[in-house]
Amino acid sequence: MSRFIDRVVLHVSAGKGGNGCSSVHREKFKPLGGPDGGNGGRGGDVVLVVDANVHTLLDFHFHPHAKASNGTQGMGSNRDGAQGEDLILKVPDGTMVLDKNGRILVDLVGEGTRFEAAAGGRGGLGNAALASRARKAPGFALLGEDGIEQDLVLELKSVADVGLVGFPSAGKSSLVSVLSAAKPKIADYPFTTLVPNLGVVSSGDTTFTVADVPGLIPGASEGRGLGLDFLRHLERCAVLAHVVDCATLDPGRDPISDVDALEAELAAYKPALSADSNLGDLADRPRIVVLNKVDVPEALELAEMVTADFEARGWQVFAISAVSREGLRPLTFALAKLVEDYRLAHPKAAPKRPVIRPIAKNESTFTVVADPEVPGGFIVEGTRPERWVAQTQFDNDEAVGYLADRLARLGVEDALVKQGAEPGASVTIGRVTFDWEPQTPAGVEMVRTGRGTDARIDQVDRIGAEERKHAHRVRRGLESGDGSDDF
Repeated sequence: MSRFIDRVVLHVSAGKGGNGCSSVHREKFKPLGGPDGGNGGRGGDVVLVVDANVHTLLDFHFHPHAKASNGTQGMGSNRDGAQGEDLILKVPDGTMVLDKNGRILVDLVGEGTRFEAAAGGRGGLGNAALASRARKAPGFALLGEDGIEQDLVLELKSVADVGLVGFPSAGKSSLVSVLSAAKPKIADYPFTTLVPNLGVVSSGDTTFTVADVPGLIPGASEGRGLGLDFLRHLERCAVLAHVVDCATLDPGRDPISDVDALEAELAAYKPALSADSNLGDLADRPRIVVLNKVDVPEALELAEMVTADFEARGWQVFAISAVSREGLRPLTFALAKLVEDYRLAHPKAAPKRPVIRPIAKNESTFTVVADPEVPGGFIVEGTRPERWVAQTQFDNDEAVGYLADRLARLGVEDALVKQGAEPGASVTIGRVTFDWEPQTPAGVEMVRTGRGTDARIDQVDRIGAEERKHAHRVRRGLESGDGSDDF
């Protein structure tokens, strides 16, 4: 038996980027072949795509974890790693995507609409791409970047033209079954309908969809009964139809009080539509009143009594019987007319396949703040510094020196000095914490050292180095015989 699921929590994980390769070209008669390590492949993205053949979020209910494939590592001979394959997840039309805090990220409406739910990590650069004038043959490569991981909430809001509203057992499911080819479950007990039912109705040249929303009761807008779970399925409806049970045996109910109670719930419910929606609140939608079960003599008499009250509110009123099919034809034409009026007032844009991606951020910006947990410590926050740290091989001194150059060139060193950082202060970037030591300013020529090493990381005593250099100059002067030590 199929199940209707309209709200799930989805855990998405994009693929990790492949590591770069550190390699030196080796060939007979070419002793200085140079670096030829390739770049790592990019990790795969997780993408949500609207598919007209999908009508429920059931698959995500049973499989809430979605992970794209990783990129592969680069290789020698300048061979880049393969990119990870994107994971395409098909969702129904009308799916709204929210973050874990309830903020709306995107409203997926329209066949083929795509949303990049999680971006794959970038592949690390190989040493061939890192070669420069200062580093002829880098002895390191960059690690691949981790893909984005996050929890998303998917909510399905039915895309229908007409929404049927009414108390339990008012005859909404019966009305859908006689207006369309839909075959919902019908019984004579409350809350028979537990999921929204959609039907396609043809009236002349107009074709529209009708949504049968599970029975609402007073307090539905506050979560009572099935209200909050299914009121959202009315948010996209252009027209609302009150289906009233005129044959109810409940002494505390009558058509006017039923409609008033439901109107209060519709006015209290605030749709969470996206910012570009122009439908407005449910209380602003066009109304139509359907007085059902007039095949019962007492119900017909009651319907005739209350018709004038509803018409005084400016609403069209139709007395029908879903059992005998009395009055269905005028009702169908009236609904088609309201739908056509809405479509003329809100024309659809030309068909397209939009691709929605998260808004890009300025990756060059960063902030330096005091670490609340470490006295005298600092935390550096920013896209680039955190990515660079994550891509660094900390067991390779040359890679650490390269990271120091990049951070200094970005301005992290200067920012730490302005914040009052002292040598040895604890500095945290991403998941790495280290004792800060001022490095060589950006732009200064690197001292060439062995592959995989860096003079700065070896903590060379600068004063001692200058003394050795001066002694060497003096010795050269004495050997030349000029006797001068003024250099």
